Amino acid sequence: MACGGSSTERWNIFYDIASAPPVVTYAPNPWKTRYALNFKGVHYQTEWVQLPDVPSVRQRIGVAPVRTHQDGSSFYTLPIIKDPSTGQVVGDSFEIAVYLDKTYPNAPSLFPPSTIPLQQAFNVHVDAAFGPFVILFVQSMPLNPDNAEITKATFCERAGKEKWEGKERARTFIKFEAALGELAKLYRHTDGPFMNGGTPVYADIIFGGWLAFMNATLPAKEWEDVQKWHDGLWGKLHRALGKYAEIK
Repeated sequence: MACGGSSTERWNIFYDIASAPPVVTYAPNPWKTRYALNFKGVHYQTEWVQLPDVPSVRQRIGVAPVRTHQDGSSFYTLPIIKDPSTGQVVGDSFEIAVYLDKTYPNAPSLFPPSTIPLQQAFNVHVDAAFGPFVILFVQSMPLNPDNAEITKATFCERAGKEKWEGKERARTFIKFEAALGELAKLYRHTDGPFMNGGTPVYADIIFGGWLAFMNATLPAKEWEDVQKWHDGLWGKLHRALGKYAEIK
C-alpha cells in the first residue's frame, strides 16, 4: 500500500515548473522529485507553477533559495514539497529525496546504508557535467509563448552563448556525447538497467531527471541518437524509470 494519508488533504503538495499550453513537466530537478515520490509510493498532488511565477511562489511559501546566479544573486527554482502530515517544507531535489527516505522508511529505499554523502557528491558531479550543455535543450523547451524568448535569452546568457544552432550546436553535441561517455563508465559493472542491477537508487534518478529533460526538449532525431549512445545505456535507463514517471 502506498505511503501517506487516505485523504487528499494530507497528501504531499509537489510544486513543479509547468509549460503552457499544454501543461507538461520538463525541468530536470522536478523530474528527480517526481521519480522519487513515485518510487517511494508517496501520495502527492502536483501544483503547477509557471516559470516567471517561481520566485513569488517560493517566497510566498517561505522557502529560501538554494542556488545563486553567477553574480551571487538568489536563483529561485523548483521543486518544493509540502508534507501536511509532518508540517515540513523542503525546497531542494536532493534534500527532498533524503526527507522522503527518512519519513517513509517502510517504502523502498533510495539511499542504501551510508550512501547519502556519496550520492550527494555524485549529484553535484552529474549536474556539473550536464550544466555546460543545457544550451542544447533551450530551443525546444516547451515554454509559455508569452515569455519564451526572455527565458531562452536568460539560459543563453547563463551558458555564455549567443546562439545554439548550426555548426556550433553540432560541435557541442559531439562534446556532449563524450561527456556522457565518461558518466556511462559508472554503469560498466552492472548487469541491470540500474547501478545496483534491477532496483534503482537515487543516483539513477539523478540521471533520470536529466534524461526526462532531454526527452522533453531535444529534437526527436537527437533524442533518438542519445538513447543509442554507449551501447544504448541511456535509452535503457530512461525506459526502466518509466514505471516511476506517472504525472499526478
